[in-house]
Amino acid sequence: MGDEDDLKDTIRENAKGPAKAAGDSGSVEQHPLRDQIEADRYLNAKKAAKAKRLGMRITKLVPPGTA
Repeated sequence: MGDEDDLKDTIRENAKGPAKAAGDSGSVEQHPLRDQIEADRYLNAKKAAKAKRLGMRITKLVPPGTA
């Protein structure tokens, strides 16, 4: 769960900052925000696939008094 929180915080911080930064020591460019969001969705999908509970349960409801 710590990795997910770290990824969410990283995405949030990267969205606040500039896409590119240049200085005397060189330049830095982050991954596009779209790629970061897709990575978050991918990791959440992997977590959901590992879950031991059912994703969806289908039941048949029969009201009382019907034959």
